[in-house]
Formats: sequence, C-alpha cells, structure tokens
Amino acid sequence: MNGRAILIAGPTASGKSATALFLAERLGGVVVNADSMQVYQDLRILTARPSPEEEAQVPHVLYGHVDAAVRHSAGRWLEEARVEAARIMAEGGIPIFTGGTGLYFRVLEEGIAEIPEVPEALRQEISGLDIADLCTRARRLGLDADLDRQRLVRAVTVRLATGRRLEEFHGSGGRPGLSPGTDVLRLFIAPERGMLVRRIEQRFGEMLDQGAVEEVERLLARQLDPSLPAMKAHGVRNIAAALRGEITMEEAAQGAITETRQYAKRQMTWARKFMREWTWAEDAQAAGETGLALAREREWC
Repeated sequence: MNGRAILIAGPTASGKSATALFLAERLGGVVVNADSMQVYQDLRILTARPSPEEEAQVPHVLYGHVDAAVRHSAGRWLEEARVEAARIMAEGGIPIFTGGTGLYFRVLEEGIAEIPEVPEALRQEISGLDIADLCTRARRLGLDADLDRQRLVRAVTVRLATGRRLEEFHGSGGRPGLSPGTDVLRLFIAPERGMLVRRIEQRFGEMLDQGAVEEVERLLARQLDPSLPAMKAHGVRNIAAALRGEITMEEAAQGAITETRQYAKRQMTWARKFMREWTWAEDAQAAGETGLALAREREWC
C-alpha cells in the first residue's frame, strides 16, 4: 500500500497545531513541523511551538532541533522531512505536516534542485538592506516582493548570484519531495480576517505572560550574528529594542503584532497563488472535522 500523508497549512495563529493534534490522535499520526522558525530550539515561546503537554499527547518531530546559530534552509528541512516521513510510514503511521512556511510545502510536493552557494559577501550586503530597499531591489530584479524578509534576502541573492529565480530550482530535479504514489490530504485553514487579527493580538499577550522577554534575553546573551534567521523571528527585534530602552514594552508588543499581521497577509497571498486546489476550511475545528471525514472517505481509518 502506498504511503499516506496530511498537509496542514494556514496563516500564523490560525490553529494549525490544534488541527494537527486532533487528526494525529484519531488517525495514529505523527506531527511533523513545517515551519521555518519552529525548528529553532532557542525560540519555543515566540515561534508558538507546541507546548510540552501537547508534544506528550502524540509524537512531534522536527521541532526545536536546530541551534539558533545555524542557518537552516528549505533544502535541509526537506532532507529531514523525507527521512521522518519514510520512518513514520514504515511504522504504519501517517506523517501530518503542519506549519506556516509555504515554501516547505512546495518543495515537499515538488522537490528542490541543488542551488549553488551564494558568496558570503553578497549575502551580507543584501542582508544589510532595510525592508523597503530590499523590496525595491527585488522588484527591480523582477521578483515577488510579497515575502518575509528572510525569503526576500534568499530570493535576491540567488537571483544575483545565479541569474535565475529561486522558484526555477523548485521541482527541477535534484532532491525529490514525498515519495511518488503517496496519498496526500491537503488542508488550508483560512480564518476570517478580523478573527485572525484578534487571535494574533491575544497570542502575543500570552507570549509575554509565558516568558517571551526572558527568551529574548537568553538569545541576546549569546551575541549571535543579527542576520541569522532565528534573530529575525517576529518579536525578537522589537523586544530587544525595548530591553535596550529604545522603546517601551508596549510599543514593542504593538510593533510585533503589526509585523505578524503583515506576515499573515503575505501567507494568504502565497496560499491563493500556490494552494488554490487544497481543501480550505474557515477555522481549526472545521479543518479537523473535514480532514477526518476525508480520511474516512479514503478508508484511512
């Protein structure tokens, strides 16, 4: 029998983890992280990783396994995801990939070609641009500027170094994604905008209560390169500015919330472009119920 897999995507704070947990408990699944920030062990709170209690309910993999000093990538994640998926399927389980990084889902289904190394000097030059200049540079190169900062830097540097768009490397050979013949169930959670905004605001307040400030203090104490992906997680820069006395913590919170709302908008733009054929649901509960019904139709349970 071919393997089976579930993909659950959606904007930040849409309830993806809850849906994955619901389906994993009922289908004998393993939750596999597909979020580029939740791989970092230093940032459990600010990246909204599943809690230890949630991780104890069903197996979770590829969460918090990368040190913040490492520049993780879609290619490396794909290699890890393929290994985990093969293991889970061999044991009779269902890998349930969940996260907010659209590129991870794309390479999982289409594969990714080997991308030449980008010169370090070029990477540092582009990483040093502010977001407005970075977007302008991307547009001048004919690139999509509606991406988060990390992926904008990657897209611009690859274009300048290779003369090719980053997306040209996706699905063009090299490392494959899921094994051919895998039966894939795809769910996208698309909450109403007002509800999503309220959830983003509420969640950041909860993060502060849970120790987000202390988490950033520990990260800053490591004196890491500020261009590292982990240092650009939503909230890190804002809280760091408040700790230095440059802004108040209230201003830091509002700034982080605004950035997160903008990121959610970009995630929805990506989904409308690349995930139109997925099964869309209005909230986490609807996604879970729909996913379970579809699994039963396919006689997965």
